[in-house]
Amino acid sequence: MNKKIIIPLAFVVALLIGGIVYLAMSLDKQKQVNKDMQELAELDKKEMENEYEQFARQYSEMKTMINNDSIVAQLTQEQMKTQKLLEELKNLRASDAREITRLKKELATCRAVIRSYILEIDSLNRLNQNLTEENTRMKGQYEEATKQIEGLNADKQSLSEKVAIAAQLDATGISLTAKNKRGKTTEKLKKCKTLQVGFNIAKNVTAQSGVKTLYVRIATPTGSVLTKGGTFTYENKNLQYSMKKAVEYNGNETSVVMYWDVNEFLAEGTYHVSVFADGNMIGSRSFTFK
Repeated sequence: MNKKIIIPLAFVVALLIGGIVYLAMSLDKQKQVNKDMQELAELDKKEMENEYEQFARQYSEMKTMINNDSIVAQLTQEQMKTQKLLEELKNLRASDAREITRLKKELATCRAVIRSYILEIDSLNRLNQNLTEENTRMKGQYEEATKQIEGLNADKQSLSEKVAIAAQLDATGISLTAKNKRGKTTEKLKKCKTLQVGFNIAKNVTAQSGVKTLYVRIATPTGSVLTKGGTFTYENKNLQYSMKKAVEYNGNETSVVMYWDVNEFLAEGTYHVSVFADGNMIGSRSFTFK
Protein backbone atom coordinates (compact mmCIF):
# COMPACT_ATOMS: atom_id res chain seq x y z
CA MET A 1 0.00 0.00 0.00
CA ASN A 2 1.22 3.50 -0.73
CA LYS A 3 3.05 5.08 2.18
CA LYS A 4 1.21 8.30 1.55
CA ILE A 5 -2.01 6.48 2.48
CA ILE A 6 -0.67 4.20 5.24
CA ILE A 7 0.95 6.93 7.36
CA PRO A 8 -2.11 9.24 7.57
CA LEU A 9 -4.36 6.24 8.13
CA ALA A 10 -2.14 4.99 10.96
CA PHE A 11 -2.19 8.46 12.48
CA VAL A 12 -5.99 8.59 12.35
CA VAL A 13 -6.27 5.10 13.88
CA ALA A 14 -3.89 6.13 16.65
CA LEU A 15 -5.98 9.24 17.37
CA LEU A 16 -9.14 7.14 17.46
CA ILE A 17 -7.59 4.63 19.83
CA GLY A 18 -6.29 7.44 22.03
CA GLY A 19 -9.71 9.07 22.03
CA ILE A 20 -11.39 5.81 22.97
CA VAL A 21 -8.90 5.27 25.81
CA TYR A 22 -9.43 8.85 27.03
CA LEU A 23 -13.23 8.50 26.92
CA ALA A 24 -13.03 5.18 28.74
CA MET A 25 -10.84 6.70 31.46
CA SER A 26 -13.12 9.75 31.74
CA LEU A 27 -16.20 7.56 31.96
CA ASP A 28 -14.58 5.41 34.62
CA LYS A 29 -13.60 8.52 36.58
CA GLN A 30 -17.12 9.93 36.28
CA LYS A 31 -18.56 6.62 37.49
CA GLN A 32 -16.28 6.81 40.52
CA VAL A 33 -17.35 10.40 41.20
CA ASN A 34 -21.00 9.40 40.89
CA LYS A 35 -20.40 6.48 43.21
CA ASP A 36 -18.73 8.73 45.79
CA MET A 37 -21.60 11.24 45.55
CA GLN A 38 -24.13 8.45 45.96
CA GLU A 39 -22.31 7.19 49.05
CA LEU A 40 -22.28 10.72 50.51
CA ALA A 41 -25.99 11.10 49.75
CA GLU A 42 -26.70 7.78 51.47
CA LEU A 43 -24.69 8.87 54.52
CA ASP A 44 -26.51 12.22 54.61
CA LYS A 45 -29.88 10.44 54.37
CA LYS A 46 -28.89 8.03 57.14
CA GLU A 47 -27.85 10.92 59.41
CA MET A 48 -31.20 12.61 58.79
CA GLU A 49 -33.02 9.36 59.64
CA ASN A 50 -31.04 9.08 62.89
CA GLU A 51 -31.91 12.65 63.85
CA TYR A 52 -35.63 12.14 63.13
CA GLU A 53 -35.56 8.97 65.26
CA GLN A 54 -33.79 10.87 68.04
CA PHE A 55 -36.48 13.59 67.99
CA ALA A 56 -39.24 10.96 68.19
CA ARG A 57 -37.55 9.42 71.27
CA GLN A 58 -37.14 12.85 72.86
CA TYR A 59 -40.87 13.54 72.52
CA SER A 60 -41.59 10.24 74.31
CA GLU A 61 -39.19 11.15 77.11
CA MET A 62 -40.63 14.66 77.50
CA LYS A 63 -44.17 13.29 77.87
CA THR A 64 -43.01 11.42 80.99
CA MET A 65 -41.51 14.60 82.47
CA ILE A 66 -44.68 16.68 82.70
CA ASN A 67 -48.18 16.32 84.10
CA ASN A 68 -50.10 18.62 81.78
CA ASP A 69 -52.66 17.01 79.46
CA SER A 70 -52.66 19.93 77.04
CA ILE A 71 -48.88 19.93 76.53
CA VAL A 72 -48.77 16.10 76.40
CA ALA A 73 -51.34 16.22 73.59
CA GLN A 74 -49.20 18.77 71.72
CA LEU A 75 -46.08 16.63 72.19
CA THR A 76 -47.94 13.56 70.88
CA GLN A 77 -49.02 15.50 67.80
CA GLU A 78 -45.47 16.68 67.11
CA GLN A 79 -44.14 13.15 67.68
CA MET A 80 -46.58 11.72 65.13
CA LYS A 81 -45.56 14.41 62.65
CA THR A 82 -41.89 13.55 63.18
CA GLN A 83 -42.54 9.83 62.69
CA LYS A 84 -44.48 10.54 59.50
CA LEU A 85 -41.57 12.57 58.11
CA LEU A 86 -39.20 9.74 59.09
CA GLU A 87 -41.27 7.23 57.13
CA GLU A 88 -41.27 9.56 54.12
CA LEU A 89 -37.48 9.82 54.36
CA LYS A 90 -36.99 6.05 54.63
CA ASN A 91 -39.09 5.51 51.51
CA LEU A 92 -37.05 8.01 49.46
CA ARG A 93 -34.04 7.30 47.32
CA ALA A 94 -30.93 9.17 48.35
CA SER A 95 -30.70 10.51 44.79
CA ASP A 96 -34.05 12.31 45.08
CA ALA A 97 -32.40 15.67 45.80
CA ARG A 98 -35.60 17.72 45.73
CA GLU A 99 -37.41 15.67 48.38
CA ILE A 100 -34.25 15.30 50.47
CA THR A 101 -33.91 19.10 50.51
CA ARG A 102 -37.55 19.48 51.58
CA LEU A 103 -37.13 17.02 54.43
CA LYS A 104 -33.97 18.81 55.52
CA LYS A 105 -36.01 22.00 55.89
CA GLU A 106 -38.65 20.06 57.84
CA LEU A 107 -35.87 18.68 60.03
CA ALA A 108 -34.70 22.22 60.87
CA THR A 109 -38.28 23.14 61.83
CA CYS A 110 -38.57 20.06 64.06
CA ARG A 111 -35.29 20.99 65.72
CA ALA A 112 -36.59 24.47 66.56
CA VAL A 113 -39.93 23.14 67.84
CA ILE A 114 -38.36 20.58 70.15
CA ARG A 115 -36.04 23.26 71.59
CA SER A 116 -39.05 25.44 72.45
CA TYR A 117 -40.80 22.54 74.21
CA ILE A 118 -37.65 21.71 76.19
CA LEU A 119 -37.51 25.30 77.46
CA GLU A 120 -41.23 25.36 78.26
CA ILE A 121 -41.14 22.05 80.14
CA ASP A 122 -38.06 23.14 82.09
CA SER A 123 -39.83 26.36 83.09
CA LEU A 124 -43.00 24.51 84.16
CA ASN A 125 -41.03 21.93 86.13
CA ARG A 126 -39.13 24.67 87.98
CA LEU A 127 -42.42 26.44 88.70
CA ASN A 128 -43.97 23.22 89.98
CA GLN A 129 -40.95 22.60 92.17
CA ASN A 130 -41.24 26.07 93.70
CA LEU A 131 -44.96 25.58 94.34
CA THR A 132 -44.32 22.20 95.97
CA GLU A 133 -41.70 23.66 98.30
CA GLU A 134 -44.09 26.47 99.22
CA ASN A 135 -46.93 24.05 99.94
CA THR A 136 -44.84 22.10 102.46
CA ARG A 137 -44.64 25.18 104.68
CA MET A 138 -48.39 25.62 104.98
CA LYS A 139 -50.40 24.54 108.05
CA GLY A 140 -54.05 24.10 109.10
CA GLN A 141 -56.87 25.90 107.34
CA TYR A 142 -54.44 28.48 105.98
CA GLU A 143 -52.74 25.66 104.05
CA GLU A 144 -56.05 24.73 102.40
CA ALA A 145 -56.93 28.34 101.54
CA THR A 146 -53.45 29.10 100.20
CA LYS A 147 -53.47 26.00 97.99
CA GLN A 148 -56.74 27.22 96.49
CA ILE A 149 -55.19 30.60 95.77
CA GLU A 150 -52.01 29.15 94.31
CA GLY A 151 -54.16 26.93 92.09
CA LEU A 152 -55.24 30.10 90.31
CA ASN A 153 -52.32 29.93 87.91
CA ALA A 154 -53.23 26.38 86.86
CA ASP A 155 -56.90 27.25 86.45
CA LYS A 156 -56.06 30.29 84.35
CA GLN A 157 -54.49 28.03 81.74
CA SER A 158 -57.88 26.41 81.09
CA LEU A 159 -59.78 29.69 80.80
CA SER A 160 -61.01 30.92 77.43
CA GLU A 161 -58.61 32.97 75.35
CA LYS A 162 -61.13 35.78 75.69
CA VAL A 163 -60.08 36.29 79.34
CA ALA A 164 -57.58 39.17 79.31
CA ILE A 165 -55.04 38.55 82.05
CA ALA A 166 -53.72 42.06 81.62
CA ALA A 167 -57.09 43.51 82.65
CA GLN A 168 -57.05 41.99 86.12
CA LEU A 169 -56.77 44.35 89.08
CA ASP A 170 -53.71 44.39 91.33
CA ALA A 171 -53.71 45.30 95.04
CA THR A 172 -50.42 46.87 96.13
CA GLY A 173 -49.06 48.30 99.36
CA ILE A 174 -51.28 46.11 101.56
CA SER A 175 -51.11 47.12 105.24
CA LEU A 176 -52.66 45.77 108.47
CA THR A 177 -52.62 48.15 111.44
CA ALA A 178 -53.88 47.63 114.99
CA LYS A 179 -55.69 50.67 116.50
CA ASN A 180 -56.55 51.28 120.17
CA LYS A 181 -59.78 52.83 121.39
CA ARG A 182 -58.39 56.31 120.68
CA GLY A 183 -57.66 55.39 117.08
CA LYS A 184 -53.91 55.35 117.68
CA THR A 185 -51.60 52.68 116.31
CA THR A 186 -50.65 50.07 118.90
CA GLU A 187 -48.29 47.10 118.89
CA LYS A 188 -50.21 45.34 121.68
CA LEU A 189 -53.11 43.24 120.42
CA LYS A 190 -54.76 43.19 123.84
CA LYS A 191 -55.33 46.94 123.45
CA CYS A 192 -56.52 46.64 119.84
CA LYS A 193 -60.09 47.76 119.19
CA THR A 194 -59.92 48.08 115.42
CA LEU A 195 -57.93 46.42 112.65
CA GLN A 196 -57.31 48.76 109.71
CA VAL A 197 -56.58 47.26 106.29
CA GLY A 198 -55.29 49.61 103.60
CA PHE A 199 -54.11 49.06 100.03
CA ASN A 200 -54.03 50.63 96.59
CA ILE A 201 -55.70 49.33 93.44
CA ALA A 202 -52.91 49.84 90.90
CA LYS A 203 -53.38 51.84 87.72
CA ASN A 204 -54.58 49.63 84.85
CA VAL A 205 -55.86 51.28 81.69
CA THR A 206 -56.93 47.90 80.26
CA ALA A 207 -59.25 47.08 83.18
CA GLN A 208 -62.97 47.70 82.84
CA SER A 209 -64.07 50.83 84.69
CA GLY A 210 -67.03 50.91 87.05
CA VAL A 211 -68.04 49.89 90.54
CA LYS A 212 -65.85 47.12 91.93
CA THR A 213 -66.80 45.03 94.98
CA LEU A 214 -63.66 44.27 96.99
CA TYR A 215 -63.47 41.43 99.52
CA VAL A 216 -60.83 41.16 102.25
CA ARG A 217 -60.03 37.98 104.19
CA ILE A 218 -58.06 38.19 107.44
CA ALA A 219 -56.79 34.77 108.54
CA THR A 220 -55.63 34.45 112.15
CA PRO A 221 -52.53 32.52 113.33
CA THR A 222 -54.80 29.54 114.08
CA GLY A 223 -56.09 29.42 110.51
CA SER A 224 -59.58 30.76 111.25
CA VAL A 225 -61.01 33.75 109.37
CA LEU A 226 -62.29 36.92 111.03
CA THR A 227 -65.84 37.02 109.67
CA LYS A 228 -69.43 37.91 110.42
CA GLY A 229 -70.68 35.08 108.27
CA GLY A 230 -70.55 36.73 104.85
CA THR A 231 -69.29 34.70 101.87
CA PHE A 232 -68.28 35.28 98.25
CA THR A 233 -67.65 32.98 95.30
CA TYR A 234 -64.08 32.11 94.36
CA GLU A 235 -63.10 29.24 92.08
CA ASN A 236 -66.59 27.67 92.37
CA LYS A 237 -66.39 27.74 96.18
CA ASN A 238 -67.92 29.96 98.83
CA LEU A 239 -65.22 31.61 100.94
CA GLN A 240 -65.81 33.66 104.07
CA TYR A 241 -64.72 37.26 104.01
CA SER A 242 -63.90 39.68 106.80
CA MET A 243 -64.87 42.91 105.02
CA LYS A 244 -66.20 44.09 101.70
CA LYS A 245 -66.44 47.45 100.04
CA ALA A 246 -67.77 48.82 96.75
CA VAL A 247 -65.48 51.40 95.11
CA GLU A 248 -65.62 53.34 91.86
CA TYR A 249 -62.64 52.42 89.70
CA ASN A 250 -61.75 54.37 86.54
CA GLY A 251 -58.42 52.79 85.67
CA ASN A 252 -56.31 55.11 87.83
CA GLU A 253 -54.64 54.18 91.12
CA THR A 254 -57.30 54.08 93.82
CA SER A 255 -56.69 54.01 97.60
CA VAL A 256 -58.91 51.79 99.75
CA VAL A 257 -59.22 51.58 103.56
CA MET A 258 -61.39 49.09 105.50
CA TYR A 259 -61.93 48.49 109.23
CA TRP A 260 -62.64 45.45 111.38
CA ASP A 261 -64.15 46.11 114.83
CA VAL A 262 -62.45 43.77 117.30
CA ASN A 263 -64.91 41.96 119.56
CA GLU A 264 -62.87 38.83 120.11
CA PHE A 265 -59.53 37.77 121.53
CA LEU A 266 -56.68 38.28 119.07
CA ALA A 267 -53.77 35.89 119.51
CA GLU A 268 -50.20 36.90 118.84
CA GLY A 269 -48.65 35.52 115.69
CA THR A 270 -48.89 35.87 111.92
CA TYR A 271 -52.02 37.19 110.24
CA HIS A 272 -52.64 36.77 106.53
CA VAL A 273 -54.54 39.37 104.51
CA SER A 274 -55.91 38.47 101.05
CA VAL A 275 -57.78 40.83 98.71
CA PHE A 276 -60.26 39.63 96.05
CA ALA A 277 -62.09 41.36 93.19
CA ASP A 278 -63.89 40.21 90.02
CA GLY A 279 -63.48 36.57 91.06
CA ASN A 280 -59.68 36.89 91.32
CA MET A 281 -57.22 37.06 94.19
CA ILE A 282 -55.52 40.40 93.47
CA GLY A 283 -53.09 40.63 96.39
CA SER A 284 -51.97 39.08 99.68
CA ARG A 285 -49.54 39.79 102.49
CA SER A 286 -48.62 38.44 105.95
CA PHE A 287 -48.17 40.46 109.17
CA THR A 288 -46.74 39.34 112.52
CA PHE A 289 -47.88 40.76 115.84
CA LYS A 290 -45.99 39.98 119.03
